[in-house]
Amino acid sequence: MTDLTTLADRYLACWNDTDPVSRRAAVDELWAADARYTDPMVDAEGRDAIDATIGAVQQQFPGFVFRLAGPVDAHHQQLRFTWELGPEGADPAPIVGFDVATVDADGRLHTVLGFLDRVPG
Repeated sequence: MTDLTTLADRYLACWNDTDPVSRRAAVDELWAADARYTDPMVDAEGRDAIDATIGAVQQQFPGFVFRLAGPVDAHHQQLRFTWELGPEGADPAPIVGFDVATVDADGRLHTVLGFLDRVPG
């Protein structure tokens, strides 16, 4: 199984990749074909929808970057971690949330459930 801390880093790097071609390659590599991403704003099923969701978030928050905001807690092919989204170096970041993810037998993301803890007013 893929080291789940490294997987979380690669997952956030995918969200930060603004090049559509390399981002799509990362989505195809990291996510299972039948993957699902769900947060309060979207329910994306499959790699096409996940890639489109990432692109839409980048358009909504240009210049913002995701970063881990603490350690990754992982066991039994599942992980959870807190992240921040904001301009590079922003402290505190304007957006904070956490994700809970499951990984399939091949080490790919199968389900990601996103929660928002802090969003701009």
